Amino acid sequence: QVQLVESGGGLVQPGGSLRLSCVASGSIFKITNMGWYRQAPGKQRELVASIISGGSTNYADSVKGRFTISRDNAKNTVYLQMNSLKPEDTAVYYCNVFMVASYGSTPFGYWGQGTQVTVSS
Repeated sequence: QVQLVESGGGLVQPGGSLRLSCVASGSIFKITNMGWYRQAPGKQRELVASIISGGSTNYADSVKGRFTISRDNAKNTVYLQMNSLKPEDTAVYYCNVFMVASYGSTPFGYWGQGTQVTVSS
């Protein structure tokens, strides 16, 4: 069994920073891709940032230069450092991890439970 536990969400003022963490645990053979999505009220879920096993990253245009995704393979953890936060960043953030749970199995995507990020004065 695999579990993803998110943390780091909360309330922050515009211009502030937050760091989200997502820790994968359980029966994990190999983690491939990791990413962060967000969903604001009345909007569809969108990809914020992703990182592959080799370290290459991809960001949504709206967060480029402000957000940084990183991973700690030894801890099976993916982070999202969010700087210069804006009110429009307010959303529920979800981590997504693709992994091989056992030898010979097909890579499968797992979702975290989501963490609320609110940017407001």
